Amino acid sequence: MSFKCGIVGLPNVGKSTLFNALTNSSKAQAANFPFCTIDPNVGIVPVPDERLNNLAEISKSKKIINTTISFVDIAGLVKGASKGEGLGNKFLSHIREVDAIIHMIRCFDSSDIQNVNSTVDPVRDLEIIETEMLLADLESIQKRLQKSNKKNIEEVQVKILEFALNYINSNKDISNLKNEFDKKQLQQSGLLSVKPKIYVCNVDEQSVQTGNNYTKKFLDQYGQEYTLIVSADIENQINELNNNEKKNYMEMIGLKETGLNLLIQKGYKILELETYFTSGPEETRAWTIQKNCTAPKAAGEIHSDFEKGFIRAETVSYDDFIANEGWSNSKTNGKMRLEGKEYIVKDGDVLNFRFNT
Repeated sequence: MSFKCGIVGLPNVGKSTLFNALTNSSKAQAANFPFCTIDPNVGIVPVPDERLNNLAEISKSKKIINTTISFVDIAGLVKGASKGEGLGNKFLSHIREVDAIIHMIRCFDSSDIQNVNSTVDPVRDLEIIETEMLLADLESIQKRLQKSNKKNIEEVQVKILEFALNYINSNKDISNLKNEFDKKQLQQSGLLSVKPKIYVCNVDEQSVQTGNNYTKKFLDQYGQEYTLIVSADIENQINELNNNEKKNYMEMIGLKETGLNLLIQKGYKILELETYFTSGPEETRAWTIQKNCTAPKAAGEIHSDFEKGFIRAETVSYDDFIANEGWSNSKTNGKMRLEGKEYIVKDGDVLNFRFNT
């Protein structure tokens, strides 16, 4: 499975610049006027994982195939978007299609870049976006709970919508619905406000290491767990360099990891994803699965027939596979296990599935 993150925010906060940096492309126009992006740009990016190269070297694989993540550059929202302001309804519909939301927030001063508000205030800007998404959810909920529409909705979805309406009317945090309902059921509800969120504070080059007063204000309110401080301009510069230049430049400015790596790490955490591997002479490949995924479900990521005809999974942890230099020694040294249908796949497992055709 691949997962899709939508980059949202007010106009001119750096969304398209970040998108271009993350996808190493210039697909998204980055210009100094609102609504430069109208149709969403989509970029599919391989997920960096140094474990792949190590496995491929041992297995002498002909190919290495990374798992992927999709980034969607969604046009800038404005106050009133839920009522159609700034083509808002169209933009909000694009957000419904993503698995997680990256909130891009302006945390820099610039007289050269237009700001839709007269001042820079990251907390206010985020509240504008989240309010518009909440209002869009409210309108959607009310329509779907009308008697004529309600009869066409599954019972559990009706219950989710009723709970959500109560949360909104009681001024409670609607994202807490995740404590009441199954994750998959919530995803099927199509509600914007319950989608997992990552906050990206876009700063100038001077603030990328230590942050600034704007990021401090934001972190004081929203905390560090799902917040990143990134300079979209620096990320763009990094992507224009070759590997050696990139490493030297990052060391010079004190960056340990790229924004892409940090975003992927946060994305995997909030979406509760893990990676397992298959490795042999033909290819070494990474596969993305949900945490607590059973071996048959993991096999189904490769092909539905693998899940249907699952017998067992030959399983070696990544560390054991490396230490024993591959399948043969892992088996000889007792590090390979045969796991059945109830086995919960762990991050880094190297698997070979046995199945009936």
